[in-house]
Amino acid sequence: MRKPSKICRTLAAPLFFLSLTFITTGIQAQLNGQAKSYSKQDTLRGTINEDRGWWDVKHYAVSVTPDYNSRKISGNVVMGFQVIKSGNRMQIDLQQPMELTAATWNGQPLQITRDGNVAYLQFPNTPAIGSAQEVMLEYAGGPKVAKNPPWDGGWIFVKDKAGNPWMSVACQGLGASVWFPCKDHQSDEPDSATLSITVPDTLTAVGNGRLREKKLAGEGKITWTWAVTNPINSYNIIPYIGKYVNWIENYAGEKGNLDCSYWVLDYNLEKAKTQFQQAPLMLKCFEYWFGPYPFYEDGFKLVESPHLGMEHQSAVAYGNGYQNGYRGRDLSGSGYGLKWDFIIIHESGHEWFGNNITSNDIADMWLHEGFTNYSETIYTQCQSGKEAGLAYVSGTRALIQNKSPIIGPYGVNEEGSGDMYYKGGNLIHYFRQFFKDDEAFRQALREMSSTWYHTTANTADIEKYWSKKAGRDLSKLFDQYLRHILIPKLEYSVKGKTLSYRWTDCIPGYDVPVKISINGGESQWIYPGTASKDLKLKSNIQSVKVDPNFYVREEQVPAVNSKVKNSSLN
Repeated sequence: MRKPSKICRTLAAPLFFLSLTFITTGIQAQLNGQAKSYSKQDTLRGTINEDRGWWDVKHYAVSVTPDYNSRKISGNVVMGFQVIKSGNRMQIDLQQPMELTAATWNGQPLQITRDGNVAYLQFPNTPAIGSAQEVMLEYAGGPKVAKNPPWDGGWIFVKDKAGNPWMSVACQGLGASVWFPCKDHQSDEPDSATLSITVPDTLTAVGNGRLREKKLAGEGKITWTWAVTNPINSYNIIPYIGKYVNWIENYAGEKGNLDCSYWVLDYNLEKAKTQFQQAPLMLKCFEYWFGPYPFYEDGFKLVESPHLGMEHQSAVAYGNGYQNGYRGRDLSGSGYGLKWDFIIIHESGHEWFGNNITSNDIADMWLHEGFTNYSETIYTQCQSGKEAGLAYVSGTRALIQNKSPIIGPYGVNEEGSGDMYYKGGNLIHYFRQFFKDDEAFRQALREMSSTWYHTTANTADIEKYWSKKAGRDLSKLFDQYLRHILIPKLEYSVKGKTLSYRWTDCIPGYDVPVKISINGGESQWIYPGTASKDLKLKSNIQSVKVDPNFYVREEQVPAVNSKVKNSSLN
């Protein structure tokens, strides 16, 4: 894990006093919240160790039969993989109380040993490096039942308003291993997957991608098989089971006709047909800004879910009650958040950020949530103009808590703070300002989508990319906003025609530019550092205001005749 640098924080006393000796005892360089200890299980889950590193997942063929009454499931997974290193012990993730009942390779049963949420398969010999292999994994049991999905996730066993069984899964963070055996790490996505769901013939089963087959599976049972032909993260492979009805539309997109398929509970059909008219508007906006929808081969679906929503690839979960806003609320407080359905826009935005571009470690999940949060600002701009987008993104700042860093600890399956959403979005809006115009920024977003098309990335990759595109080293901006909690403060004083300014509450050497307006005039760039600088004008300065596009704090302090060198708390 990257060691955080110490925060530099100048005295709260007025700027430009004579040099003083600082007493720093008891002042923390950075607030990281309560330290958390991690177990062996956390490391096994969060790290690519020697039992995971010798093989690369290529395909999952998942079969599942849920029993609504007993809240149990059973099935098997045929996992195709390529051998990339020498190894003969394989770590398979399957969370308790689920059981891995059998494992077979080349017709031979494999020895299984268990360590908590991990099962080890011992191969009788070492598979050849470069070879393509398959193992058959059989599983059964009562999976963790979701208590408050999608946040406290697991399998969902509920009934719809008509009393019909309604089942699904929500497992982001918790992981797909909560219900089927897999390599449960974001860095290793299969190139393709199938999902076969066996249910009573009175119900419909929906999965990711396209319906490949529907066949009888014994008296009163039907197996629905769905397939995706693009890389997909295991937590996105999700069954939906209920009394669904369906309609299909075609969207004329950048890569041709895109199949848009909608699956909703039968009694919600008319409401859904009205509300889901927002989907093609979203696709038009996002394709323009982010590039073509990343999964044309698998189509686009909205599926009504027994929880609020989730970005399940090519089968986006929708549970927002057919209303605009976030459960009818405008999270930005600007009014613009009630002009569109939050779940349709946000969760579909993840098709580009999270599903197309996936972070290798969930510690870097801001790459999913920060950019997807910013897709809300982009959609607001598409709908209501650039000033509306600014009102939306700046309005979300009230939701930022700044209690712990956006980036979490690496290698232990731990996310960063919830500030990855709104603070992440405001960070993107900050570096957007360094582009000469919206067209240059739009092209950079599109190129980002194509550069990491169907692949994974680390924060370091994205930092370098945006620094290059902005034509400026943004490393200190990223470091400040992603790895620390204090928001930089522009501290300034006015004396006649002279403006004196500097950054405080910042990392050492912080020198990121910001725009201000003086006397109500047009915004202009200034280049503060942690030592004070002067700007002399031709007329007296009456007012100074930071441009609202920048998420910073500002404070005017009394002007004095003497100046002090900036001091750091080291």
